[in-house]
Amino acid sequence: MSRVTIKIIRIAAACAVAGIMFVATSCDRSGLALIIAGSTSVQPFAELLAEEYAHVNPETEIDVQGGGSSAGITAVQSGTADIGMSSRMLKGNELDLWSVEIAKDGLAIIVHPDNPVNDLSIGLLQKIYTGEITDWSDAGGSDAKIHIIAREEGSGTRSAFEDLVMGAGFITPKAIIQDSNGAVRQLVSGDKKSIGFISLGLVDDTVKAVRLGGVSPTWDNISNGSYSLYRPFLFITAEEPADLARSFIDFALSPEGQRMLVEEGLIPPAPGGMYG
Repeated sequence: MSRVTIKIIRIAAACAVAGIMFVATSCDRSGLALIIAGSTSVQPFAELLAEEYAHVNPETEIDVQGGGSSAGITAVQSGTADIGMSSRMLKGNELDLWSVEIAKDGLAIIVHPDNPVNDLSIGLLQKIYTGEITDWSDAGGSDAKIHIIAREEGSGTRSAFEDLVMGAGFITPKAIIQDSNGAVRQLVSGDKKSIGFISLGLVDDTVKAVRLGGVSPTWDNISNGSYSLYRPFLFITAEEPADLARSFIDFALSPEGQRMLVEEGLIPPAPGGMYG
């Protein structure tokens, strides 16, 4: 009988801590078991793929864990995960790993549905997150203090936001830190003064995604390059994948796997550029 286990593990950035925690979940694995770990942005989409794959291949056991992009990469490097998930590009000593882009994802800037602000410039957004602008009235909204929500250090979502929005600036230490996209969405959905950033594929009717410079965060606008906030969703292995890992990755890149991801709001990888 197939089994897909879904876990979110809060993992410290330190290599030793991450290794210990993943080892605790990887004992007694058979050749038909797979541990996938890392980005909480990629995680819900990996879960969907894993559920469908295990349905078609009932002899397999797939364990999908969160923890953040950096933790997932570390787990692959230490051999305690078969496949890592990352929502940022590899860098430094990570470049020796094998990686494949399974999809692209937009980064949505979200506010409460009752917030009158519908559009922000990148410049205003940067000033909000550095703490230079602290009141919604200075960003086209009501007279109210801005509650800034951000992801934790080591998060691929945060890394993408810093690269695409912050430039040389730094996210204010007064920001409220959350450890998953779901937690950011939940906090913003319950706070009319808040602002956050999450995966576009996870936006629902509990929050509102604002336009950036008049451009809406949509599949078409990311595809044609008019909406600039997007990042890669990567699967990572220590070396060229084989056996079950390769089979699962091939499924993610197959027409059926890509159809599932597109239906969830993701964008297919560039033709000819899938394997890295």
